[in-house]
Amino acid sequence: MAREAALRVTVAPAALQVARARGGDARALEALNTALAPLSASERIAFAFEQLPGTHILSSSFGAQAAVALHLTTQVSPDVPVVLVDTGYLFPETYRFVDELTLRLKLNLHVAHPAVSAAWIEARHGKLWENGVDGLDRYGRLVKAEPMQRKLDELGAGTWISGLRRVQSSSRATAPFISMKDRRFKLHPIADWSDRDVGRYLEQHALPYHPLWEKGYVSIGDWHTTRTLAEAGGLEGTRFFGLKRECGLHGLEG
Repeated sequence: MAREAALRVTVAPAALQVARARGGDARALEALNTALAPLSASERIAFAFEQLPGTHILSSSFGAQAAVALHLTTQVSPDVPVVLVDTGYLFPETYRFVDELTLRLKLNLHVAHPAVSAAWIEARHGKLWENGVDGLDRYGRLVKAEPMQRKLDELGAGTWISGLRRVQSSSRATAPFISMKDRRFKLHPIADWSDRDVGRYLEQHALPYHPLWEKGYVSIGDWHTTRTLAEAGGLEGTRFFGLKRECGLHGLEG
């Protein structure tokens, strides 16, 4: 039903706008964002699978509210490849959460790893996350952005779906529903969702929060750069010591 609703909105012009956007036409990309705005998240995902090119993949950090995007997307395409970047520094609770959701939602999980182990990176470069913004940027490239890029290339991804939301940080406040990144379409189907929307969806479908949520972790990444809300004193400080919010994976300024 969601797929049919999405297609009814703008089938004829959609293919043309997609082709133009793929060729770098900013106005076509803007038109696609306008068309997606009134749709539900499920309809946006269905639109992507019908209209956007190449292999579709969903990335997930299996963070605090990750079950929402995973459930929404697999309802439209059960076998969609789900890509997790394992930095080697995830919380033990995160690895167990990955196992839980993979089994429960029957995920087609693909794990991307850095080119060398965490121990080897530390031996070569030290604890980069302790070296300010420059160190954090370099760390993000080595253990997150580069492994993700390799996995996208390996899977032949033409469309990348992410659960990124505007309310998560100031750097994401203007995130579009659809954009182009490295010549791929990137879809954020729940970009306009509030925390209340997320909570309502999790409750409606009996889906779990990350197990660290109850301990005050509202944004969860690597153990060495993640703080509880109480420790950080505010949402912006819960990741990367408050120096930045983005790891470089999504191409947003932090």
